[in-house]
Amino acid sequence: MLKNTKLRQLLLKLGGITVLTAATIIVIKQLGILDSFSIIESLQNLLQWIQDLGTIGYIVFTLAYMLSSVVLIPATILTLGAGVIFDVIEGSILVSIASTLAAVLAFLIGRYFARGWVAKQIENYPKFKAVDEAVAKEGWKIVGLTRLSPIFPFVVLNYAFAITKVSLRDYTIASWIGMLPGSIMYVYIGSLIGNIATLGAGGREKTALEWALYIVGLIATVLVSVYVTKISRQALDSQIEKT
Repeated sequence: MLKNTKLRQLLLKLGGITVLTAATIIVIKQLGILDSFSIIESLQNLLQWIQDLGTIGYIVFTLAYMLSSVVLIPATILTLGAGVIFDVIEGSILVSIASTLAAVLAFLIGRYFARGWVAKQIENYPKFKAVDEAVAKEGWKIVGLTRLSPIFPFVVLNYAFAITKVSLRDYTIASWIGMLPGSIMYVYIGSLIGNIATLGAGGREKTALEWALYIVGLIATVLVSVYVTKISRQALDSQIEKT
């Protein structure tokens, strides 16, 4: 009975946070705050400034990429911008480094500020704990597959994996490898656009390369869903056998 009460309290807290977040977004939209502050336009101005910085632009770009990840700003515009400012090879290398550092930074923030709370909440729920530990053992595979999928946003995954038991090493390596194809593709597309002012403009048709990556990503989405379900079921069955 006590465990059920605690579970209800936990679900109510999570539900409350979700409702509060949704309400905040609705209020911001209704007040027009997002209309008066264009993220795309700001990123375009930032990229234009970076382009004029010369060599130091590499450092500024990396720092900007890391900051955008921490505050949950999608990195697509910055990745495309790397293709405009730098060539495909340099841009791909820079984005690969910047995105990996950004992923690690957000992961560490999420782990140190949220992981302890999550761990405390599941202490009294052996089944939840078993699933968490199972994910930790196979974490690199899950991280790699989700990084290939367009369904899972880059900035959200950074924090989502922070509250699991996946190791920082596995997370970093799998993220780097999993993000590499998408990083190269968007840098290449940016180099074709060749104009910072048109980045983020609607109506652009997807290239064959984009469609190919999306198909691979969708396959990865199915695989990760099946895989997580499998290891979760195995973990729960193992826990049931012990009890």
